[in-house]
Amino acid sequence: MTEHRPLDPPASTTIATIANDVGVSVATVSKVLNGRGDVAPSTRARVEASLDRHQYQRRARRPSPGGGRVELVFHEFDTGWAMEILRGVEAVTTAAGIGLSVAQLDGAHRPPARWLEALLADRPLGVVFVLSHLAEAQQQHLRRQGIPFVVVDTDSATSASVPTVGSNNWNGGLLAARHLLDLGHRRIAIISGPPDVLCSRARAAGFQSAHEEAGIAVDRELVRYGSFSAGAGHSHGLQLLRQPSRPTAIFAGSDIQAMGVLRAARQCGLRVPEDLSVIGYDNLPVSAWTDPALTTINQPLRDMAGIATQMLLDLTRGNEPATSRIDLVTELVVRESTAPPADPH
Repeated sequence: MTEHRPLDPPASTTIATIANDVGVSVATVSKVLNGRGDVAPSTRARVEASLDRHQYQRRARRPSPGGGRVELVFHEFDTGWAMEILRGVEAVTTAAGIGLSVAQLDGAHRPPARWLEALLADRPLGVVFVLSHLAEAQQQHLRRQGIPFVVVDTDSATSASVPTVGSNNWNGGLLAARHLLDLGHRRIAIISGPPDVLCSRARAAGFQSAHEEAGIAVDRELVRYGSFSAGAGHSHGLQLLRQPSRPTAIFAGSDIQAMGVLRAARQCGLRVPEDLSVIGYDNLPVSAWTDPALTTINQPLRDMAGIATQMLLDLTRGNEPATSRIDLVTELVVRESTAPPADPH
């Protein structure tokens, strides 16, 4: 593989140029460049702004084997989904002898400016962002700092320059709906994830396409969006199942959501799968242990995380990935929570 070395700063832009522009010493600029903590936040911000204005390109750091640390950043961490990602990242960093730090953004999908500044001061080898969308200015800032980054299952369209690993969410929605339609269901509800998250819309689009393929209209009253939480599955499940003409099947946007749906079905006196079929998404380990065991769409989370981490380590060595976007295959896993609809007679 051809090695692509990072560009040096333009000849006219030196540390002295930045120091003169900001009105600080060369030593202060050097401290900011090296992530030293003994610089006042206001001074650091002014130096960083000048570095950005002058497009000062820092040299990418070449970690020696067994050194450095990768930062893994979740929009939120308290999910089984996040644990699968963590295990995938950890397997690669451990094998490489590299440290791993984990952070979360309290549900935000875009890192706030103050958080990003703290990250830069820490100077990790690189960053794995999970379900996060970086503004163009944030991307450029990280690049100028010489800190490579990758995104796992991005929540919004990213430029071709952002290394991203995801899965085929549209196909996952298609497979789930096809499975239920093939069983004979015609009133199928979907509870997807947040409407502003790309994977949620992609799964709903695949669900819609399966219905179009079968020549069956989707009842818009049966289409819901919410968080990927059990609470959202439970609340939307109750609303759907208390309708006069309730659905005979529900496709949930995550296995955790599906668990909320299972609870809602029990509260409504419905048996799964005899009275209601339920299908989840992700194929978390716990999905095989629900009662009944959950039919779901396998999203290869550990593989996604491992590939993204390997891409990141390649970037830290100055090697550009062969492709900037990788989408892994999703597959249907049939268990006990889906069956043909009950005979209405």
